[in-house]
Amino acid sequence: MKFELVSSFKPTGDQPEAIEKLLKNLRSGAKNQVLLGVTGSGKTFTMSNLIAKSQRPALIISPNKTLAAQLYQEFKEFFPNNAVHYFVSYYDYYQPEAYIPQTDTYIEKDAKINETIDRMRHEAVQDLLSRHDCIVVASVSCIYNIGNPEEYQKVSLDIQAGQAFKRKKFLSAITALQYERNDIDFAPGKFRVRGNVVEIFLVTGQEILRVEFEKDTVENISSAKNALNPSWHPVQGTLRLYPAKFWITSEAKLKIAIANIKAELQERLAELKEQGKLLEAQRLKQRTNYDLEMIEETGYCHGIENYSRHMEFRPPGEAPFTLLDYFPDDFLVFLDESHLTLSQLSAMSAGDKARKESLINFGFRLPSAIDNRPLNFKEFFGKTKQRIYVSATPREFEQDLAMQEGGQEYIVEQLIRPTGLLEPGIEVRGTKNQLQDLTKELKKIKTKGQRALVITLTKRLAEEIAAFLSEQGLKIHWLHSEVKTLERPAFLQDLRKGEVDAIVGINLLREGLDLPEVALVAILDADKEGFLRNETTLIQTMGRAARHGEGRALLYADKTTLSMKNAIKEVERRKAIQKKYNKEHGIVPSAIIKEIREWQVGRKEKEVAAEFAGFNDLQLLEQEMRGAAKNLDFERASEIRDLIKERKDATL
Repeated sequence: MKFELVSSFKPTGDQPEAIEKLLKNLRSGAKNQVLLGVTGSGKTFTMSNLIAKSQRPALIISPNKTLAAQLYQEFKEFFPNNAVHYFVSYYDYYQPEAYIPQTDTYIEKDAKINETIDRMRHEAVQDLLSRHDCIVVASVSCIYNIGNPEEYQKVSLDIQAGQAFKRKKFLSAITALQYERNDIDFAPGKFRVRGNVVEIFLVTGQEILRVEFEKDTVENISSAKNALNPSWHPVQGTLRLYPAKFWITSEAKLKIAIANIKAELQERLAELKEQGKLLEAQRLKQRTNYDLEMIEETGYCHGIENYSRHMEFRPPGEAPFTLLDYFPDDFLVFLDESHLTLSQLSAMSAGDKARKESLINFGFRLPSAIDNRPLNFKEFFGKTKQRIYVSATPREFEQDLAMQEGGQEYIVEQLIRPTGLLEPGIEVRGTKNQLQDLTKELKKIKTKGQRALVITLTKRLAEEIAAFLSEQGLKIHWLHSEVKTLERPAFLQDLRKGEVDAIVGINLLREGLDLPEVALVAILDADKEGFLRNETTLIQTMGRAARHGEGRALLYADKTTLSMKNAIKEVERRKAIQKKYNKEHGIVPSAIIKEIREWQVGRKEKEVAAEFAGFNDLQLLEQEMRGAAKNLDFERASEIRDLIKERKDATL
């Protein structure tokens, strides 16, 4: 299972030199390197070449889910024969458990789990445990506790045809793996029983298993891809069934863990009573005993991660197990858009600790809950041996790390675009009548078949400007953090396809987005000095227009701030290097032509269409529609209804 880079492109410009330097430094044991690559210079292709040439698994950490989705698609395209995975937070909505003592307000954990992303997370860790050729594109959720990989693997179940295994014992075994029996609603993470046949819908959502028993023996094992219209194929050799949930442990260890939790509870209750905190003691006793009862009965409880230190037998203060622990020792780490990603990694631990301490002090959680946490900065560096910081605007922090270790050789610049395209032109305009001026500019580029990004300072402003531009006859989307994770790539696809003329957003439209059709980036309030208008942010934002032959940036401002001056100066420096290279090599800049990839896990209607692909029994589809309506899942029912209509129209 070797990494095989599949591409019609070959490294060009200064890519070959960058790849050679980075690879040489990796082989010499470099822990910290910087790849300073401008927008459109092919940083992802350079990373792919490093993975292929070094033949080492890789973790690519991205600062946001939208960029992670784009990178995931690109790496899947470059490595179609290898395991490429997407690992981000599986919450569409998340309100962490918290207590505000000033107002005596307890906020219960509230979350909406995205089942598609949950399946992708399981698929990622299972492949990491079973094969070497893995690339995982992740958000900073990769530093959060997900349980012990050794235990995850140990409690898995190996089965094969001809194996002596009682059906009843097998059902108990897969229930212990947290698979739920449901003979009606057959979905990932569930199983159903039909006589001597047990069918299991793997938690990854990729496969269904059929296990047939004859007396006390596994007679046959077969698999299929489609739950509604399965085509069964025999499974050869031993099959490993992994758990359906994280934080799972063997029955013997679970009993010890429960005993340890009970011991900690008694110790903590004594402390609280000694402090005169009788209400807190009663609260903690009631909540913990309820959780323990659930764990004893089912092996699981809501919020089981808060007991992870006991489940994993970790001493107090020891680093939790994260996605990083599922990788083999020789894995590479790329921190994409490192100027943002490193800041996020360093900030997670402190905020989590403050919230947990309040819960512990007021009797909502045991003290051991503090160890269900993200890695701190020191622990992250301890668990990653070789790191490459990738950014068009790396901070002094990562550059200093590289310089201290290997000098200037460990900071590799990649400023030449394979297409010969230069940095975008920059124009500063006053803010008077800026919306009217912006409307004219957008209508101009629309006639040329070009697209635009409009950058604002707040969510509300993004929505209001999008509404204003729509009233002027333009097709506009707004995009900010309230847009669901899996819908964001679809919005960007609409822009690329020309279904939308412009997208209005805040900081989601900066780093890394690959949008070759964007010829104009308009930055409103460019002179409002601060995080969203500092030198780094301005360079990154203007860089979104660097993939177009007529790319330009409009900065609406009434004064030129220091950040604006520095950003414009750096862009002009890079442009001078690019012009010189083009002249020396006789390169004529040409536009980037890039295929528009379908985002496979995006909109629900596409998920439904994929689910019933090749399934033409309209009567059964109608049954599925009625079943969804009966379960009050009216959104799914309406999507199936639309699919039935589409299939009927196609037969006319």
